Order: sequence, then C-alpha cells, then structure tokens
Amino acid sequence: MSDISIRPALITKVIPDSICAEMGFEPGDSIVAVNGEKPRDLIDYQFLCADEFLELEVLDSKGKTHKLEIEKEYDEDLGVEFETALFDGLIQCNNRCPFCFIDQQPPGKRETLYLKDDDYRLSFLYGSYLTLTNLTQKEWDRIEQMRLSPLYVSVHATEPEVRIRLLKNLRAGKILEQIKWFQERRLQIHAQVVVCPGINDGEHLERTLLDLAKFHTGSIPAVASVAVVPVGLTRFRPAEDELIAVTAEKAREVIEQVQKIQVLLSKGKGGGKPKRKNSKSTPPNPPLARGGEDLNGLLGKSKSRCIWLADEWFLIAGLDLPSAGDYEDYPQIGNGVGSIRQFIQQFETAFEKLQPMQVEPQRKLVWVVGNAVEKAFEPIVQQLNQIPGLSVNMAALCSHYWGQTITVTGLLTGQDLLEALQGRDLGDGILLPSVMLKQGEPRFLDDMTLEQLASSLKTRILPVSGVEELISAAIGLATAEVKF
Repeated sequence: MSDISIRPALITKVIPDSICAEMGFEPGDSIVAVNGEKPRDLIDYQFLCADEFLELEVLDSKGKTHKLEIEKEYDEDLGVEFETALFDGLIQCNNRCPFCFIDQQPPGKRETLYLKDDDYRLSFLYGSYLTLTNLTQKEWDRIEQMRLSPLYVSVHATEPEVRIRLLKNLRAGKILEQIKWFQERRLQIHAQVVVCPGINDGEHLERTLLDLAKFHTGSIPAVASVAVVPVGLTRFRPAEDELIAVTAEKAREVIEQVQKIQVLLSKGKGGGKPKRKNSKSTPPNPPLARGGEDLNGLLGKSKSRCIWLADEWFLIAGLDLPSAGDYEDYPQIGNGVGSIRQFIQQFETAFEKLQPMQVEPQRKLVWVVGNAVEKAFEPIVQQLNQIPGLSVNMAALCSHYWGQTITVTGLLTGQDLLEALQGRDLGDGILLPSVMLKQGEPRFLDDMTLEQLASSLKTRILPVSGVEELISAAIGLATAEVKF
C-alpha cells in the first residue's frame, strides 16, 4: 500500500474532546502512516484506524516527525478532519462528454472549478457520479475486496455505440458488462441518465431504462435506482457540441415515456401482467416502441419503482411535481429527484410546530431562488407571510451569467443577484440559499464573495441551509449573516 506518491494527510480540524485533541494535535499537523501503512485516501484511513491499537507516524506543522501509540475502542474515531479525502491525488475524467458542466464554464475562475472528477472513492464517500471508464484492474480489485458499495454511475445509455458517442471514449461501450460485474459480486450502483435530445432519447432512452431495470431484482439489486435527468446547457458551451436544449414539449414527452415504464414496472409488484381497463378515461397501456417483451419478463420482479424523474423535468414542462409518497424513500435525492417536494413537506411540518407568534420589530426580507422553483415555492411564501410582522418577497431569478432562461437555485451566481437586485427595495436583508455557495466558503460559482455582494447591494445577507435555518432567519432568531 505504501507509495512515495502518497502525501501525508493534512489535518485541517481537530474535534474538541476527541482522542487527537487530548493528545495535542493541531490543524497543520499531518498523518504520514497508520500501523506502518500510508493511507491513500480517507477509505484507507478509516479502515486502518478501525483497530484497538494504533501506531501513528505524524508530521507536525514545523516539519518534525513523531511516533505515537494509541489505545482506543474498536470503532472510536480519532477526531480529525483532513484537507482532502484523497491523499494520493484525484483520479480525473478521461471522457469528453459534450454536456460536461466543466467544459461549459468561462475561463479564468478558481482552479477547482475545472477539475474533472471521475474518482470511484469520491463516489463511494460522497455520492459523486463516475463513468467507470478509467478504472485499472487494481482499482476494480479494491472495489471488490473493500466492498465499496454503492457507487454512483453515469450510464446515460446502455447501447455501446450511443454511450461511446456521448462520452467520446471507446471504453464506454462496456457498461452492461460492468454492471454485470457488480451483480455477480452482490455490489450495488445508483445510476443516472442525462437525456440529450436527439442522441439518447426516444427509443434509446427506453432501451437504457429497460436494460437497467433488469438489474433491479433480487435481495441486493445491482442497480438500486436510476435517475433520469435533463441535459443542462450554458452559453459557454462549445459551438460544435451537437446538443439541443430540453424544451417544455420534450420534457412532457420524456415524463410520459418514463411514467409509462414506471407504471408497468410497479404493476408487476403483485405478479402477472397488468390488467387493462376498457374505459375512455383510462385507456389501455400502449405497447412500448422496443423491448416490450423484455419488460413483461420484469413484471413481478422489481422491488420498487426503480426509475425516477428529476424535478427539473416537471419544472421545465410546467407540470405539478409528484406527491411525496411517489418518491418512496428518496433514493436519488442528491440528484434532484424529490428534493423540492421534500423541502416543501419539511417546511409544512416545521411551520405547524411554530407557536402563534408575532415578529417584533416588523421585518421585510427578500428570499432569492431560481425561477425554476417559483411556482412550487409560492405556498411557502404565503405561509411565512401569515406571521404577523413578517413580510417575505420571493425573487425568482434566471441566470444571465449562464445564459439560462430557466434556472435552478444552485446555479445562480453573485453577478446574477447583483444584476437583478441592484436598485430594488431589499427591506431588512436577503435570505440566500447556501446551495449557491462553495461548500465551506462564502463564494459563488463566478468567484464573487458574499461580502462583495452585500457591499454592492448595501444590505445584509442571511445564508440559509434547509428549512430550519430558513424559518429561523425569517423570524429573526440568531443566525449567521454577512453585513455590508
């Protein structure tokens, strides 16, 4: 395991009252080895530290090496956080997908925005998506030996020629063989399919979903879930990328196509073929364009719905979101599947717990969101404005920075907010979803900082993460804020 290319694991935080805090560890110290082994990443570190007796080689911030011995409970954490989860460097992408967001950004921004992550370790640890095209046999062996499951895989298409066209990589055509590998070892993946109109939609999308559904069987289905996501395009994308934006008409078409497969799969839960009703209001299910026989073979075997539509499809189509019950246990929440419905449901639950109250002194706030969620979040604004003394106005914005007419909240930039809000009555401040900001740093995707925005708008900004912080900030309870 030891390798000269593995850097010492730099500590950035020591948890109070932890083992390392008691031993005098400080930010800036580094762990070189655990029991004589240099951890390649956080996975190795956690595996090596899952012992009752540890010998640590530590490099302090002044460059001095120390040998330390620790006795602890088997599952007791040492209490440190690191600069990165990868001590031997990021495994970068070797594909050239035309829809890659990295290639749809303007030049000259912070370096980390241009790193193309295709690392199976980040997929296991944090749920980021990878393509499986760059794995060596050594890495496949490690996935099997350490049972690194589930992984999150960008499938996009199961037909070899279509996936190769999308990823611009001849190794991309082996995806079904690779999923079979997971199945044989009782390991799992969560899959995503980014739909690019004219390339992997229509009968190609149907083929992909039916192929993936075949692996959603047994006690440990190899494909735990599938998210169907619309391609997102910006004005910075290469002119020759052959991509077409998803229209409202195309969104409705994909919703109907996927829901048809969802219904047929779910009807199979009780076994047998779905019964047809001879009713004008409920017409018989039309046959699928391709693979109908394959689907009949799946009826009665699927453990759940398996295939899920991202919220964006309904927002683009101008249709209501599915109910909370339709998302089961939200298996693809990180991919924007059900996140809006879950947020609304959590807000309603939290709002009901509020005691009758009145905000004093009176407060007037602006809640900034992407215009994609304007219709869905209107009831939240109406409920907040029922609180005496509180006035919340929603500013639902598109992104001129990215050139998008329909924009999800997380893609709004400081420039977008400055352009839309300058000269506007902002009352007592802005409620700003922290999903717009770099994790752990108050900076937008265009590199503008929160402090710069607050100064330019001459108002205070209240970053909020989740329902509880939104409500607390709105009614004036203590919360972090950025002042101009």
